[in-house]
Amino acid sequence: MQRLKTRPQFQAVLAGTVLSRTPHFALHCLALPQVTPDMAANAPLFPSHGVWMGAMVPKRWAKRAVTRNTIKRQIYAVSQGVEPPLQAAAHVVRLRAGFDKTRFISATSAVLKAAVRAELQQLFSGVRVRTVQGVA
Repeated sequence: MQRLKTRPQFQAVLAGTVLSRTPHFALHCLALPQVTPDMAANAPLFPSHGVWMGAMVPKRWAKRAVTRNTIKRQIYAVSQGVEPPLQAAAHVVRLRAGFDKTRFISATSAVLKAAVRAELQQLFSGVRVRTVQGVA
């Protein structure tokens, strides 16, 4: 699994389809074309075929850097362990709402990590259900 790094990569994936949503997260996806030798000379956004993953955790929804980093780590960890694996495409998991500050007082805690992990597993399981039904 490769990570998205540039702004144009993130923008391209966010312009794609939304595969799944939970109360706090959205999973965006962009199907990748096969890279041909003539395309490789033009430096495409995604130079190799495979699974690409990116995480967007805006300051608007997670004010503290330690919280943003914790959520990003959880996104990458859960996406690595998804069974069955994600299809060969570019994906972005975007935080779209903040976690309740009265319930999660600490910027990073075991309770917050568990809540994030559970919701991410729900997000990725929503993708599996859609692909099984033939929607995605």
